Amino acid sequence: MPDVQALVNDFVIKLKKRKIEGSLATAKHTAELLRSVISAQRIPYTNQAAALIDAVKAVGEQLIAANPVELAVGNIVRRVLHIIREEDLSLTTASIAGLSLSAVSDDEDDIEKDDRPVLSAAAVAAAARSTLRPPSLQTLLEDVPNQTSVHQTSSSGGDSEGKSKSADKSSRSRKLKHDVIEAVNELIQDIATCHEQIAEQAVEHIHQKYQGHLLAKELATRGLQTTLITDSAVFAMISRVNMVIVGAHAVMANGGVMAPVGLNMVALAAKRHAVPFVVLAGSHKLCPLYPHNPEVLLNELRSPSELLDFGEFSDCMDFGTCPGSPLLHVVNPTFDYVPPSLVSLFITDTGGHNSSYMYRLIADYYSADDLVIKRSSTGS
Repeated sequence: MPDVQALVNDFVIKLKKRKIEGSLATAKHTAELLRSVISAQRIPYTNQAAALIDAVKAVGEQLIAANPVELAVGNIVRRVLHIIREEDLSLTTASIAGLSLSAVSDDEDDIEKDDRPVLSAAAVAAAARSTLRPPSLQTLLEDVPNQTSVHQTSSSGGDSEGKSKSADKSSRSRKLKHDVIEAVNELIQDIATCHEQIAEQAVEHIHQKYQGHLLAKELATRGLQTTLITDSAVFAMISRVNMVIVGAHAVMANGGVMAPVGLNMVALAAKRHAVPFVVLAGSHKLCPLYPHNPEVLLNELRSPSELLDFGEFSDCMDFGTCPGSPLLHVVNPTFDYVPPSLVSLFITDTGGHNSSYMYRLIADYYSADDLVIKRSSTGS
C-alpha cells in the first residue's frame, strides 16, 4: 500500500495547482483519498470513532486550505465524517440491543416477559453519543491490565473473560472500519453515477463545463435543433424560451447557487419573463455552509488569456511602456452567485426539490458537528 501521507501531499499539490478540474472529479478523488486514510488508520480500543474523525479532519483541513473555492472537497470530507458517526451509532445501537436481548433470554421467568422494561430510544442515543466523548478515568483504568488481581486469581475464568472482552473490542474495531469503508465505497459509486441518476430524474441533462458554441455543436451533432445566441442577447431572447436548465458549481444551505459566471443575468431574465429556472446538481455539490460563512470563498479570478490575446493587447497591458500601472486591466471571474429566489427547481440524483427544501435535504447528508473542519484540541 502506498504511503498515505505521500498521497495526501500529492493531492494537495494538485488542488493548489488546479490540476483537477470540475467538482465531480474533485469529489471522487477526495472520497478515494479519505478511504485510503481510513484504511491505513490504526484505531484504539476506546473512542474508535473519535480516532477516525480526528484522522479525517486532519487531512480535510489540508485539502480545504489547498483550494477553498472548490467546495466539493469540504462537502465530501463532511460526508465521510457523517458516515463515521452514523456507522458508530449503528454499531452501538446494535450492541445495546444485543445486551437487552441477552438479558431477556437468560431470564427464567417467561410468563412476565412482556412486562420487562425496554431501553428507550433516548437511552440508546445517549449511550451511542457517549462513544464519541473522551474516555473517562474509569474507562482508561479498565483497559490497563490489573497485575495485582491477576496474581490473586487462581482460576482461569478471569483470564478467559479478559481475553473475551479484548477480542470483542478488537472485533468491533475491525467492524467499524469495515462498515465505514463500505459506506465510503457506496459514496464513491454514487458520485461516479450521479450524472446517470440526474438524467433519470430530468428530461434533459446539460454539462456546465461546455462553452456555448461547443454545446451547440454537440447538441446539433446528436440531432437536436439548436439556436446559438450571444450572452448579451439573453434578455432579448428569453421570452421565446420554455425553460432554462443549468449546472451548478455548488448549492449552498440556503438554496443559493454558485454557478458559472453569467448565469445570474440569465436567472434574472428568466424571473422577469416567468420562465422556469432549473438547476442540476449531484449530491456531492450540496454544501452545508451559507454564502456569508467565512469559510466560503465565493469566487476566484481566472487567467485574462481566456478573454484577450496578449499579443494583440500587449501595448495596453505592458508595464514597461508607462511609468505607472498598465492602462488596461482584465478581470475574469469564475462564478456568479444566484440567490434562491431566482431558482424554480433543483434536480439532484435523489429527485426534484424546491429551493426552500434544500436545507432539509442537506441536513440528511451532514452532521452539525462537522460544519467547521477543525481537529479537536485533544486529537493527535
